[in-house]
Formats: sequence, structure tokens, C-alpha cells
Amino acid sequence: MSQVNSIQFKYMNSSKINSALLLHFVSIVMVFESIFMLFAVALSYYYRESIASRMFLAFGITALSGIGLNALTHKQRHHEPNIRESFIIVSLGWIIMGLVGTIPYLISQSIPLFTNAFFESFSGFTTTGSSILADIEALPKSVLFWRAETHWIGGMGIIVLVIAIMPFLKIHGIYLFYSEASSLDTDRISTRITKVARNLWLIYLGLTVTEVVLLLLGGMSLFDSVCHAFATVATGGFSTKNDSIAGFSPYIQYVIMVFMLLSGTNFAVHFLLIKGRVKDALKNEEFRVFFGIIFIIGIVLTLVLFYQHPEYNFEHSLRNAFFQVVSIITATGFATADYLLWPEQAIGLIVLLMLIGASAGSTGGGVKVIRHLIAFKRLKQTFREILHPNRVSIIHYNNQGMKDEFVRQVMTYIFVYYMFLIAGTLIMMAWTRDLPTAFGSVATSMGGIGPGFGTVGPVSNFLHLPAAAKFFMTFLMLIGRLEIYAVLVIFSRTFWRD
Repeated sequence: MSQVNSIQFKYMNSSKINSALLLHFVSIVMVFESIFMLFAVALSYYYRESIASRMFLAFGITALSGIGLNALTHKQRHHEPNIRESFIIVSLGWIIMGLVGTIPYLISQSIPLFTNAFFESFSGFTTTGSSILADIEALPKSVLFWRAETHWIGGMGIIVLVIAIMPFLKIHGIYLFYSEASSLDTDRISTRITKVARNLWLIYLGLTVTEVVLLLLGGMSLFDSVCHAFATVATGGFSTKNDSIAGFSPYIQYVIMVFMLLSGTNFAVHFLLIKGRVKDALKNEEFRVFFGIIFIIGIVLTLVLFYQHPEYNFEHSLRNAFFQVVSIITATGFATADYLLWPEQAIGLIVLLMLIGASAGSTGGGVKVIRHLIAFKRLKQTFREILHPNRVSIIHYNNQGMKDEFVRQVMTYIFVYYMFLIAGTLIMMAWTRDLPTAFGSVATSMGGIGPGFGTVGPVSNFLHLPAAAKFFMTFLMLIGRLEIYAVLVIFSRTFWRD
């Protein structure tokens, strides 16, 4: 594993895995999740739903199990996990969140089959947004609210993992977050994890509340406003409506578009803007490239739709084009139209956006813009070296020279990501027998996007896929959300060797 050096493995091998400590962290996840589940229970009683007692039972099982397990492992609360334990905790934490998240679905009988409930739950927590539900609006409001909460917990959770856990693991790829803003010093931030995490929570909460208010001003109900704000800021894409965002007014669509854009932007840029350092924020290379890609592809799609779809006026073409561009590149997955009905040129651009991904240090998924930017700079450097063999060239990002080791890690990550994409597509072909569906399923799972192609497009769902295919997709969701290495390292023999 290029992201984990031999010294780290040597340290791993010198420390045994403390199972009780792992269970203690599991208990924390369960208690944390039960607190959020209580809001859905309260909503169920408020709307006097017939499943209110079942939702309360789901909360009770989760809370009591978490509290009980926490009591049994309370002696571990002062222990700090070593590197091997931390790797396990990162992956295990997401799996436990997904498993616990199925309880409201199963007990309320909203999604009675475990495979489907786990897929929906895990898709929510990883902010993928792929769904097995054919009639979303038929679900009780409390279940829809819990479904939206899984997004918000997952979006907030991944930020906490990025800031608090990953730097401790010393995974070099995570320094992508810090490299976005040259003013942020990695070592200094690592020593102020609590303060940074708190600021991120405030930004996350601030974006959510602001969007709720703006959606309310547009005539959306409070329930729908909160659920859609949760899904937008987390770049998840679960809507409370069968037609996603298509049935809402242009004002609502523009508001959601703006907040998808903000949520897919590096949170380090938000820090700079809050501090009033607008010029520094605008100088950020990834920020400029991110917006540049959206602007160029958005304009091209607008023209394609306007000239090839006579039923669209220019504003409609502009809104649909930019909404889908922002939704796909930020990996949110909301839809205002079925892009599979668009011209082939437009579908090709959608595929390109799926592969690009959002900004690093955001709640969005995918390969990330910064990695493609560094890869492009490396390609230019290679050409320079061919033309001028004796010339020494260094890759710069935000006016800082980048170490060759870091550049190699970025190139390796991109290679591994696309190898997984190709291999995953071939595996999915065994279940789907359809290349667009297989590719779309894998691309949307790894990128955390939501809709795909073929029979899993923006107006379809994933219910028809076999159980094995759904479990395979949840695995891809996990490795995509944790950026591959944090999961793959657990499967190495060196990791488990004492």
C-alpha cells in the first residue's frame, strides 16, 4: 500500500488489537445514532403515525444496546487506539452505522427485507443517494426524515473522520485537504483538531440552517425544507418526492443548486471566506478549476439542450444543464430531468463529470478535482522533461512546490480508483448483463453520486438488482467514501501479522 509506509506497518505489528476498545467505539456510534433516531420518533408521534410505537422500539433497541455495550467497555474510554485499531475503527464505524440504520426500516416494515434496508441505510450514511424505493412518497414522514438524517449524519461524520481520525493514521492522501489552502499548516491544524472539527460543524450547521430558511421562503414546507437541506449539504441526494427536485419551482431548484455548489467546495475555502480572506480563497487553484469545469460544461450542455430540444426555452435549458452539472460533479445526485433522454454528447459530459468528482475537503465524493489537477501538472512535467532532459522542474500547487512522493501517491490513487472502476464494472456485468447499468452502478457507488445509467438512471431505482449485487455496491460505497486505502489496508496480511 503506497499510502502506508513500512514504518507504520512496523508500528502496527508491535501492538495487538484491543477488541474491547473496538467494541467501545461501536457503542459510541450506536449511542450517537440513537440520539438522531429520537428526532424521527418525535416526528412520528407528532404526525400521529401508526408506526410511532415501532419507531420508538427501534430507538429503544439502539439506545439500550449502545448504552449497555458502553457500560461493559467503559474501562476503555481512556485508551487511545493505535494505528491498526484506528484503521479498523474507521471502516467498522461506517458498517455499524449502516447496520444500525436498518432498524427503523425493518421494525416499521417500511423496507421489510434486510438486504434492501441495508442498501438504503448504507447509501444514506455514505451520502451516495442510490435508492431501492419505487414509491418514496408512500413512506411515513418519520421514516423519510430518518432517511434524510442518515445523509446529514454521514456528511458530518466524514468531515469529522477526515479531520480527527485520518491525520492520526498519517495517511498521506488526507493531506489533500490541507493542501487546498496554503495558509493552513498541517502540523498546526493537527494539534488543534477539536477546534477545527468544531469550526467545521459550525459551517456545516450554518449551511444547513441557511438553506432551510431560503427553501421556506420559496414556499417549500418545513418538513421538505429540512429533509432537502440535509441531503443537499451532505451532497447525498435523497429527496422526499418521487420525481426528486423536478416538481419544485425554479427558485427552489436554484437555491438547491447553489448549496450543492457550496457543499462540494473545499471547506478550507469556506474558512478563508469566513475570515474575510476573499482574495486568498479565489486564488485557490482547485477552487478555480472546480468552478471553471462547471461553467464550461454547463454552458456547453445549455447550448446542446437549447438547440436540440425545441421544447426547452433558454432559461429552462440553462437551469436543467447547470443543475445536473452541479449535482453530478458534487456527487449529490438530485435530478430535475432524465439526462438519459438527452443527446449522446450530453450523456458523455455527464460521464466525465462522474469521473472528475467534487473538491477535496468537501462532503462530495469521487476522485476529486485536485487529483486530476495534479495529474495534469505531472503530465505537463513529463513532456517538459522529454523536451528538456537536463531541466529540473517542480510541480507547484497554490505557489508551493510538491514533493515527488506526494505526486506519486496521487497518481497511484487515480490508477487504483480506475482499476476498481473497471474491475467492478466487469463483476457487475455478471449480474446485470448490461454494460451501461454495470458501469453506472459502479461509478455511482464509488463516487457517491446516486443515479447511474441504463436501468439505474435518474428516474429508476436499484430495487431490481440481485442481493449479491447490492452488497457488492455497498462495499464500493465504503471504499469510495473512505478513499480506498483506509479499507484495503485491512485486507493485507501484513496488517494482521503480530
